[in-house]
Amino acid sequence: MLIPLLSHTWVNISVQFSQTHISKTDSVPVSEINLPVSINLKPLIQLADKNVDTFFTSPNYPDGWITEGCATRYQYTFRRGPLQVSGAGNTISFGFTAFYKIAGSTRICINGNPISPWTPPCRCGFNEPERKVKVSFLCAFRIDPDYSLKMFFKANEPEPLDKCEVCFWGQDITKQVMKGLSAELESARKEMEKKYGTVPLHSYFSNVWKHLTKLYAVPQAGWLQINPIVLRINRLFIQKDSLHVHFGLSAKPEITFEKPPEKNTPLPPLGKFSNQQGFSVIINAALSYDSLSQILNRQLAGQSFEFKKGIIKKQFVIDSCRLSGSGNEKLKLFIRFSGTNKGSAELEAKPHYDENGRILELKQVDVDIRSKNILLGSADWLFDKKITREITRKALIELGPYFDSASNIIQSYLNGEMTKGVHSEGTVKEIKLYEIIPASQQLVIRSLLKGNMYIRMNAADIRL
Repeated sequence: MLIPLLSHTWVNISVQFSQTHISKTDSVPVSEINLPVSINLKPLIQLADKNVDTFFTSPNYPDGWITEGCATRYQYTFRRGPLQVSGAGNTISFGFTAFYKIAGSTRICINGNPISPWTPPCRCGFNEPERKVKVSFLCAFRIDPDYSLKMFFKANEPEPLDKCEVCFWGQDITKQVMKGLSAELESARKEMEKKYGTVPLHSYFSNVWKHLTKLYAVPQAGWLQINPIVLRINRLFIQKDSLHVHFGLSAKPEITFEKPPEKNTPLPPLGKFSNQQGFSVIINAALSYDSLSQILNRQLAGQSFEFKKGIIKKQFVIDSCRLSGSGNEKLKLFIRFSGTNKGSAELEAKPHYDENGRILELKQVDVDIRSKNILLGSADWLFDKKITREITRKALIELGPYFDSASNIIQSYLNGEMTKGVHSEGTVKEIKLYEIIPASQQLVIRSLLKGNMYIRMNAADIRL
């Protein structure tokens, strides 16, 4: 008879297990998690397009004029088209096609002094198609170890798509117009860098870290502690209209039946790059010996064995049993018995995992030397192989439901809306036994969990 370790829901999932390895250490190996996050920039682009003015004029237009030297003056209107954004690597390019009109007058000057009145205004782009020019900026970015987003802006030289000739001298003044526009763009660049050059993100990452250090109740499995060690930015790049950030996390997650104390640790500096793909997580399930003893009692208590020792019939009845760790990579099974003799004895056994049946069983069961010394003599028949063989056959703990339940629960945690506008998608690819550790206070079932997780969000839902 097998008693499941946990109540569970059966799921159709392929599971493979590695050979059991017994570890002498009680430390948890570091787990590496690579978490790709995709941020859709379209809503942010649309918001910027909506909030940036689409029409500009020269100062005090239409009454005011910009005077260049003594002999020339002009005024203009400037209308921009839709904002266009593209990106590659860690650089964003954003710009637009602009449409402008310009009117100008001239007069005769000698040594910087006018000697004639202004000519009637001549126009370019009035009563004819507006002139076009392409305007664009580049923005390179990075995230520093102090969790600040650094952005560096560059104003590209404007690209005129049409010539602009004014009637009063019939000369192409496109270069002069572009020169004035370049000065305006450089002024805009400085303003953007002043306003957005450094964006502090420490408080946001601190909030993430706070959630990572919380204690989580996992239905049917106990308590989960992620135990984060360090955060990293593994990749940061633009592709089409999305920002892709690959977050790395080193952690020592553990699952325990008993509620442990919460650990509040401060956010450490951003860690170094790692090329880890997906997640490979070591999870400790600390199984209390009291709970395991209850399972074994259901299977062993009341079991009676009868056999002959010479001409005398002997009976051995297991009244109760208790499991504990021996501290030497073995388990202790303390048995109270009755029948022909009454008393107690300690057995030692090695835990072994049967990967075909997904069962934890006891191997190499033997009576502890101290019990041998006490029972030597009239009760030496208690060491009969039939008894230890029957104990080995019946002292089974089914771990399959634990792996199935853990996989099912984790799978559900990986998929869904985390918060407004933030969705996660994940898959558990593999969960298998990593090692068994018969610690002194609990039996540690260490599992290796592999899978992928992906987060997508809209930039409009992020508030910097």
